[in-house]
Amino acid sequence: MSLRWGLITLSDKGAKGQREDTAGQAISDLMNQAGHQRVDYAILPDDLQTIAERLAEWCDSGRMDLLLTCGGTGMSPRDVTPEATLQVIQRHAPGFAEAMRAKSLEITRHAMLSRAVTGMRGQTLILNLPGSRKAAVENLQTVLPALDHAIEKLKGDPSDCGS
Repeated sequence: MSLRWGLITLSDKGAKGQREDTAGQAISDLMNQAGHQRVDYAILPDDLQTIAERLAEWCDSGRMDLLLTCGGTGMSPRDVTPEATLQVIQRHAPGFAEAMRAKSLEITRHAMLSRAVTGMRGQTLILNLPGSRKAAVENLQTVLPALDHAIEKLKGDPSDCGS
């Protein structure tokens, strides 16, 4: 299954053109290698309302199955991606965030600082990834094998999960 996906990188410096989005590029490379099609991309500042509005707009557009965010999931005062995501999701999908944190904890104790959340709005799955290139790739690699099935289910596939 080829997923249609979008990426929003959250970075004050990135939005001002003061930092290259290496994590976003690595995410794009990994998703392209998996055969998925990116349909939208943006770099936004760490602003709660701006992020929430863009998340809702993209999900409601019907153009994408998956919306990835990159950055803003830590504990600094400007890290508001989880709060913006919680404002727009209609249903939680905590297993993805739990799996990403669990796998990351095998690599670094700092993984427990992640506040990433995952959930659904309409027929779009939203996943918060960390802003670090290395961590974003590791987290995405953890959940990538489950994404096709998750999207099939989200879109109403009636088949049994165990078959």
